[in-house]
Formats: sequence, structure tokens, C-alpha cells
Amino acid sequence: MNHTIEAQSITLGYGSKVIIPKMDIVIDKPEIISIIGPNGSGKSTLLKALSRLLIPLSGCVLLDGRDIHTLPPREVAKIMAILPQTVHAPGDMTVYDLVAYGRMPYKKMFEKLDSDDQECMAAALKATGIRQMLHRRLDSLSGGERQRAWLAMALAQEPRLLLLDEPTTYLDIHHQLELMKLVCKLHQDMQITVIMVLHDLNHAARFSQRMIAVKDGLLFADGPVEEVFTVENLRALYGVETTIMTIEQGGSSHLVCFPHDSCLKQKA
Repeated sequence: MNHTIEAQSITLGYGSKVIIPKMDIVIDKPEIISIIGPNGSGKSTLLKALSRLLIPLSGCVLLDGRDIHTLPPREVAKIMAILPQTVHAPGDMTVYDLVAYGRMPYKKMFEKLDSDDQECMAAALKATGIRQMLHRRLDSLSGGERQRAWLAMALAQEPRLLLLDEPTTYLDIHHQLELMKLVCKLHQDMQITVIMVLHDLNHAARFSQRMIAVKDGLLFADGPVEEVFTVENLRALYGVETTIMTIEQGGSSHLVCFPHDSCLKQKA
């Protein structure tokens, strides 16, 4: 079943500080969507609003046509999973215990995990490639392994919408690539919608079908990668000149950009 998430004339901010004055977005089919834009543009603020972590100052976010803030948290958690940029858990917690938290939306208080829960957890651990780490403590894992463990917890919720805030932060280039390939495979195998904030433009261009570009709290561009990922748009967004090329890899092609000059410096 496809689920729709829609932002209707949302104004977002913290206290009296407005970050996004007004924005409208509709996400209504399973695809990978990257939110891009310069630092401070409102990317993470937008993701927080879509994931129910931030209440709009005005307007509303609708999940399947209903205001997301009027829905029971358990009901939302059965549809949507969110992996924030910074996550914390006790270091002595095991991977098994962490992933088990993904089943909480389906359990009553103090209710034990049953065979269905164990099956969902096993599928999440297999999908993220960490079955062999089941009983390891979180503080014994590498950064890439911990990120996979948190992703397994999110998948154990059986979400149809997966929201990720800069999932490759703090990972080396090898683990960045492995994580992005994993996210792409999860989308293809499970037909879930993935919405993620990314700073790495080449990851966004390679692994997404749609880009949402944000600048100064405004929706700058929204559409297929090939329409948003252009020299003109990147110049306007980041103030840099780029060369964009098509790279052929493994029988498929994708766009990459190479920044080389600051157009702001050139004007100065």
C-alpha cells in the first residue's frame, strides 16, 4: 500500500525564529527523494516537520490525508520510521536489544516479543547485513556498523516511509557508499519511500529519483534528478561553478558534479 505525506502551507521555526516561511510538498509514490541545499537552508527542519518531530507554526503535515499530529504515535510509527542525524543509546546495549525497540509500536506495555516480532527482526538484520553482530554491544561497533544497527531498528518497524537525516555523516567513503547502496536496495526490494537529507550531491544524484532543493527556507526546485541537478541550479544554490558529467558504471549511468570555482569570489 502506498502512503502519501503532504506539507500544506507549512511555516516552520523555533520559538520566534522562522526557518521556513511557507512550503508545499506532496510525496505520493515509492521513490528515493534527496533534500539538498546549503547549510542553514532548512533541510533538517523540513525533515523534522515531515517526520512529526516538529509542529508547524502554521499549516499542517498530512499523512494519508490526516493531520499527522492528530494521529496516535503508534499508528504513525507503523507507517513511518525516522533516523535522525544524531542518535544515542547506552553503549552496553546489544544490537538485538536495539533492533527490538523497532517492534514497540506493535506491542502493549510489558508484552513480550513473539514469533512474528522475531521474524521481522531477523528480516531487518538480514537486510542490513548484521545478523552476525546480533549479540555485540553497540560500543564495540564501528561507525558504519552502528549506522546499520540503527537502520535495522528502523526497518523492524516495517515502515512504508523511511526518513533519514544525513545518514552518511561521520562515515568514511567506503561505509558511505555501502550505506547508500543498502538504502537503494531496501527501496527496490521493499518498495518503500525514502526521504533523506544529504550534503553529498553526488550521492544524491546517483541514488535518488527525485530532488527537493531548499534555499533560505524556500522551495527552490523540486523534480527528477536530471531537472534539478544542473549547473545553473547548483550555482544559484551554493555559489559555485560546477561541471556536470554522466558516468557509466555497471551497465547504468548517473550524473556527477565537479565543483571548481566560487562564482561569488569571481564577482568580487
